[in-house]
Amino acid sequence: MQHEDWIKKIHWLGHDCLRLDGSVTVYFDPFRISPGVGADLILITHDHYDHCSPEDVEKIRKKETTIVTDAASARKLEGDVRVVKAGDRLQVKGVEIEVHPSYNTNKTFHPRKAGMLAFVVTLDGVRYYHAGDTDLIPEMEGLTVDVAFLPVSGTYVMTAEEAVQAARRIKPKVAIPMHYAAIVGTEQDALAFRDALRGEMEVVVLTRES
Repeated sequence: MQHEDWIKKIHWLGHDCLRLDGSVTVYFDPFRISPGVGADLILITHDHYDHCSPEDVEKIRKKETTIVTDAASARKLEGDVRVVKAGDRLQVKGVEIEVHPSYNTNKTFHPRKAGMLAFVVTLDGVRYYHAGDTDLIPEMEGLTVDVAFLPVSGTYVMTAEEAVQAARRIKPKVAIPMHYAAIVGTEQDALAFRDALRGEMEVVVLTRES
């Protein structure tokens, strides 16, 4: 494994929830998590209950935690909440955040007009892309990232096969599947994604942590 130091800092807490441990602690889309490491920064991609879960946010929110999200999610949350939209760039606690779109192209669960989000976060010199609930979209072209978290379950998001196309378009150094083994999708989706990209790029199927 070429990028062990990066991967050691990434914790998959199920579904689309990931925690990055670095100079600050960053969470994406906390959902059905146990109280754990306090968050310095929480990024929420959209207002669906399995991504914007106020009760899960409260398990990790500290007085000084900053939440970055879309307007619909912000209405459900308390504390230091920054409202953003695709195209925005900001810095929070030394973390560079680029806001990108996330939407469906062949289904209606996440319409483009809803303004749901993906994020590129630069933490300690490493660029992480959390794609949110998305299909394969043109905006993935030209992204420059080290680690890409991509949904693989199908139904509401890309299938594993479509996620393979996304990974080939983005060309991250490490690709990590998400959005399975919770509401829809199984570990087989993650393994199919990994196997299809064998020899092309490093793919890590993380073990879910509690």
